[in-house]
Amino acid sequence: MAFPVSEDNIQSAETALGRRFPAELRERLQINNGGDVSTAEDDWILNPVRDASDRKRSARTANDIVKETQRARGWPSFPTGGIAVASNGMGDLLILQPGSEEMFLWNHETGTTSHVSVDWS
Repeated sequence: MAFPVSEDNIQSAETALGRRFPAELRERLQINNGGDVSTAEDDWILNPVRDASDRKRSARTANDIVKETQRARGWPSFPTGGIAVASNGMGDLLILQPGSEEMFLWNHETGTTSHVSVDWS
């Protein structure tokens, strides 16, 4: 079960990653920090923003968006400046790319990206 998160926590993640998140992602995180989202291609596990306000929230946000992005940036074909927003559990990621408010599917096997529409509800 995901929790809502404060604006301060979202801003901290944005500062660490060097960009503001798109409005739909920010709204989703404020209401439900983590959980599942869907695209036509797959179901995704949303990377939460870090919330250390209590032990339960800290444990549930250990795989936060900053940590998961840093890990993904170590992979050879991950796009420079990309932000890992969600995972399908099989290696592919939903990502933000520099200069774009759109979401992209990054295929870990081919290193390619393609635009996707996300159901944030």
